[in-house]
Amino acid sequence: MLICGINSSHTASAALLRDGRLIGALQEERPTRQKNRRGFPGQALSRLLESEGLHWQEVDAFVFGGYGSYADTPPGVNESASRIRSYKAAAGLGGKARQLLQMTPARGLVHRWRRERHLQLLEAQGVDQKRIFTIEHHRCHAATAHYGPGIDEEALVITVDGAGDGLCATVSLPRPGGRLERIAAIHERHSVGNLWEVITALMGMVPMEHEYKLMGLAPYASGDRAEKAKQLFSSAFELSDGTWHRAPGIPNPTFAYEFWRKRLEFVRFDHICAGLQSFTEEFITTWIQGWLRKTGRRKLRLSGGVFMNVKLNKAIGELPEVDDLYVFPSCGDETNALGAAWAFMADHGTADRIQPLETLYLGPEPAPEDYRRAADQARELGWTVTMPPDIEDEIAALLSRGEVVARTHGREEFGARALGNRSILADPTRPDVVRIVNNAIKCRDFWMPFAPSVMSECADRYLQNPKGLVAPYMILAFDSRNTPEVKAACHPEDGTIRPQVVTKAQNPSYHRILERFQERTGRGAVMNTSFNIHGEPIVSSPVDAIDVMRRSGLLHLALGPFLISKPAGH
Repeated sequence: MLICGINSSHTASAALLRDGRLIGALQEERPTRQKNRRGFPGQALSRLLESEGLHWQEVDAFVFGGYGSYADTPPGVNESASRIRSYKAAAGLGGKARQLLQMTPARGLVHRWRRERHLQLLEAQGVDQKRIFTIEHHRCHAATAHYGPGIDEEALVITVDGAGDGLCATVSLPRPGGRLERIAAIHERHSVGNLWEVITALMGMVPMEHEYKLMGLAPYASGDRAEKAKQLFSSAFELSDGTWHRAPGIPNPTFAYEFWRKRLEFVRFDHICAGLQSFTEEFITTWIQGWLRKTGRRKLRLSGGVFMNVKLNKAIGELPEVDDLYVFPSCGDETNALGAAWAFMADHGTADRIQPLETLYLGPEPAPEDYRRAADQARELGWTVTMPPDIEDEIAALLSRGEVVARTHGREEFGARALGNRSILADPTRPDVVRIVNNAIKCRDFWMPFAPSVMSECADRYLQNPKGLVAPYMILAFDSRNTPEVKAACHPEDGTIRPQVVTKAQNPSYHRILERFQERTGRGAVMNTSFNIHGEPIVSSPVDAIDVMRRSGLLHLALGPFLISKPAGH
């Protein structure tokens, strides 16, 4: 059976399952080159089907992840800027009217109208409406956490995000036959995730995109002023008997821009970030701890955009009640395409055929001619193009000499994290490499930490991981060991580390680079950051890679079998 999962909200995406095995997944932002592209993932769907040699009519079921649909991002529109404006506008008269309309059937009518347009796009490809289905938003998140690592009936499944189909959090228990029973839910009007969105907008950053920047800023502040900011956020929510709600007089976070602006107007930005992060860690861990004690479970399965906060995940993993923690990788709404397909299988009695997530290298793989055309383009630009007999060894040699090397190889990663196939790599012992990558290549904020890729064979050398948590996807954070060896890949203020632990089985060619680097330096870790210019999607095709190299200070690119270098200053 061939199933296509669809996420048509923000971070639009598509996924393909064949007989319970995930064979491909892609975000719409990659082929369209529009960051966090929302709406119907038409180009992602087309590329996935084409890469598998399939036609739309061969798909047995198209399953939408959530009843809410977004309008498509128009070509050329800067959605980031419009998002910031929308949160400020939501605090005005228009926002109040919108808030009232959300409590009427009008909200559902708008989503149904958008969904009808998406159905028409499928029908235009010859898809029968009888083959189109929908799974509720948080069921999709829960499905990724439940089926992604493989079903474990002793686990507790929790989802937390901004909002989806009227909810912001759920608690579920596995039941026989692969089912999940929801035992608690929290309405979106009380969303901690939406609080992060409005504070992100208040800081002049992009909601639903730059929350990680606030997390990165948080360790730079401490003391009484950060504590006062934390108490301000803490006073806005109340925990009670396994649920939470806003305190009296606190407005719905989505429409609370002016409320928080007045209270934070003279609070320094880093104190705000520190207070918000500290509140979130304490609040969510206390809530989760309560459910662990109530259910007697010691294994946690988490999903939803709030768990993209790796420092929160670190705090959860350190709870004494937690023996085992699995956070679904890149657990924002993009993964609801996967969850929708898995939940659909469970609804049709085939949960036992769902195969656990094996890898995130799920995007289409460039053809040899794609690499050759891009290499020819590099030659036309006057760059040096060679085909080393051992490309992995050559990359390791450059890294060991202090060079920065980008890599585009094989199937691209799905989701927000680059895991070696669309990455920029460097020696993590070099203190100056952060400045080089930030200023010359990534063009991003100076305070943001980088992350390391670590050989699984020497993970204990770099991670303090007493519970032996599995960490292949940069979704968990740990305190670091041998910090000087990974200094450029740790948070500069607190020494924490967000690793990708690389095994030979999961990515042989990338693991080989780490092996060769270790042979030269004695160190089994490299700095790894996503291959993109800040504010743009991670590169997808070889042509995208050449384009980023052309527009940045990147000097070395491993492009499939080719090694491309350009003179400094080009």
